[in-house]
Amino acid sequence: MARERTAAGDGRLARLALRFTGWAERWFPDAFIFVAIAVVVVAVAALVNGASAPAVAKSFGDGFWTLIPFTMQMAFVTIGGYVVATSAPVQRLIDWLARRPRSARGAIGMIALATMVSSLLSWGLSLIFGGLLARACARRRDLRMDYRAAGAAAYLGLGATWAMGLSSSAAQLQANPASLPPALLPTTGVIPFSQTIFLWQSMLIAGVLIVLSTVIAMASAPGRDAAVTAEDMGIDPAREDDALPPRTQPGEWLEHAPLVTVLIGLLAVGWLVQEFAKADWMVAISNLNTYNFLFLMAGLVLHWRPKRFLIALARAVPATAGILIQYPFYAAIAAMLTGAKNGAGVGVADQIAHAFVVLNTPGSFPLTMGACSAILGFFVPSGGGKWLLEAPYVMQAANELHVHLGWAVQIYNAAEALPNLINPFWMLPLLGILGLKARDIVGFSFLQLIVHLPVVLFLLWALSFTLPYQPPVLP
Repeated sequence: MARERTAAGDGRLARLALRFTGWAERWFPDAFIFVAIAVVVVAVAALVNGASAPAVAKSFGDGFWTLIPFTMQMAFVTIGGYVVATSAPVQRLIDWLARRPRSARGAIGMIALATMVSSLLSWGLSLIFGGLLARACARRRDLRMDYRAAGAAAYLGLGATWAMGLSSSAAQLQANPASLPPALLPTTGVIPFSQTIFLWQSMLIAGVLIVLSTVIAMASAPGRDAAVTAEDMGIDPAREDDALPPRTQPGEWLEHAPLVTVLIGLLAVGWLVQEFAKADWMVAISNLNTYNFLFLMAGLVLHWRPKRFLIALARAVPATAGILIQYPFYAAIAAMLTGAKNGAGVGVADQIAHAFVVLNTPGSFPLTMGACSAILGFFVPSGGGKWLLEAPYVMQAANELHVHLGWAVQIYNAAEALPNLINPFWMLPLLGILGLKARDIVGFSFLQLIVHLPVVLFLLWALSFTLPYQPPVLP
């Protein structure tokens, strides 16, 4: 019954998006298959370019494990966001926020705003926080809120703004030379946050997207008569049971006591104070180890009792499976793009970069790169992994065309988030919390994509003229 109401209550555009997502869920394979296909395609391209088979195989194997530190760092972004969002103090904040709206559309607007703002801190936090906030609002029977529209609003952090914030994989990679593949560093150099996410141009785009997305989320939400609530869909939005299991053994005392938490928390604060004292805060927070340490220790302290923290960790780890298996393959692809060269010393990345230079001018580069990145993002749904595929030729072309290198990263960031609006890959943790299917929310997020695409590409093009080129800065 809920499915019939969903189809009847939506407009033509939303019904088209629902049919598209239903087709994608049926025919699209797991995201790992796409990265496996990319490995084969790049290997064949390297052979066609004139590289020897042993050279291609060597670059594949040599590059495979070069991103293990970054892989674990990205996994901990997810884990850190989850443990913070599921802590009791944040749960109380969520309950307080859920009591504020006076209408269903107001609740959906608040969910959209909250998830986009939190995504600027952490995309992992945004997904979980947005999902829990949507569930909390759904528990209010007086609102009669459309649960599908609320779920789509909770996803806007990943679909609109996350890549413009602190957890941007591309910006984090470029700010940390130890996280970059060695072959890529001479082309890109080290690019600090001050030249990527903290550019005023970048913050302007983030602000425009937050306002625009919130307005669209509220305007597209069905009214009371057409709304499909969580109950209509057979979903119980009640809070998950977070009660601690009873102690059965004397040795479990420390698991339930806050003593260990307090001691570790004091050590963490002492280290963080020293880190932020010896460097500008922008430099300190751009270190992924410091960033993840901050979230993980905050999660431990907020959960207060070690047992609660361990339960949250156990629930968070399954969401990292895709990151753990896919990133080594992305590293191998980047190595083949840059390292498997022909007899003239030219690799696949060099050939693609040359095509970019021939077909573009500094003015057209933002539009071409943004469009290509958005299209590729649907097939390779990983901000950091996809940057490793694109960076070798994109940044070489940016150097040759004299495009601001930090802005090239932000062009990638803003465009890379667009396909997330209709790609089910990053929806999975949120959908698990909400009890929904991708087809339930993508009709609303597809509408966001239709509006975002021309706005984002225009801003990337117009603002590129305000930034001068600077050559790569090596560590």
